Amino acid sequence: MPQEWRQLAKYSFYHVDPQWRRLPLAQRRKGKEQVLAVVRGFGESLAVRSYSLVGLRGDADFLLWLVTWSPETIQDFTARVYATEMGSYLTMPYSYLAMARRSPYVAGHRHEGQEGVQEAFRMASQEYPYLILYPFVKSSAWYQLPREERQRMMEAHFFIGHKYPTVHINTGYSYGLDDQEHVVVFETTSLADFQDLVMELREAESRPYTLRDTPIFTCLRRPLAEVLDTLG
Repeated sequence: MPQEWRQLAKYSFYHVDPQWRRLPLAQRRKGKEQVLAVVRGFGESLAVRSYSLVGLRGDADFLLWLVTWSPETIQDFTARVYATEMGSYLTMPYSYLAMARRSPYVAGHRHEGQEGVQEAFRMASQEYPYLILYPFVKSSAWYQLPREERQRMMEAHFFIGHKYPTVHINTGYSYGLDDQEHVVVFETTSLADFQDLVMELREAESRPYTLRDTPIFTCLRRPLAEVLDTLG
């Protein structure tokens, strides 16, 4: 497996202490500017995409999707965020680490525009306002099936995905790096289409081999300054 494009992706979900909203406006503004300065300070060594979950979940307020080449960069970035005045009011209730790699099931398959096979993580663009993310684990029985059997079921899985061109998938691999096997990220322009896709996949032959695919996070794509403003 080529090493030169196996970037790391970190999905950090933050929750803000309610005390933050009780601080004077000037103090909150200063804390937010410090966080924005941390992001700007990393330049091209770290790609950051921001999403708001305010009003959509009670246990997480925003997501920072980080893409870089080294875990040291991820750790340095997180430490600097926590060192800001706003950082002292932040916790990270959910955290997922993954790596880009080529799927073993798509060698002879092309899933135009939805493949999730690339030489780097394809960061979400402004044209996809919604992002849905969840950790994913297959049962041990799945890996004991013959390779041909798994390939057949995955191709049926891909066929269903073809029917929903407004939904784009980006899968990260967590084997050996984190508790889950995959971090599955969907971008879409339609939450209704995504729900229809998920309901149809529930009937797929491969479904009984799913061990875990929760929690599920529905996120709204926003510039980081706007994300921080939604916190109060």
